[in-house]
Amino acid sequence: MTATVGTLAGAVWTALNENGALNTKDLKKASKIKTDKDLYLALGWLLREDKVVVAEDDKVMTVALK
Repeated sequence: MTATVGTLAGAVWTALNENGALNTKDLKKASKIKTDKDLYLALGWLLREDKVVVAEDDKVMTVALK
């Protein structure tokens, strides 16, 4: 499972690097992640590594690289 989450985190990081800050819906599409669970696992990994920042405005979560 750790290897899978690491791969998902890499896909999220790449999507953010190529596109800049994205909301979670667009991030899921850009990173080609199929489920919300997988997206949030990847975001947790990147947050733990202090690679991303998350902001919430009007219940829309936006993610950006640090």
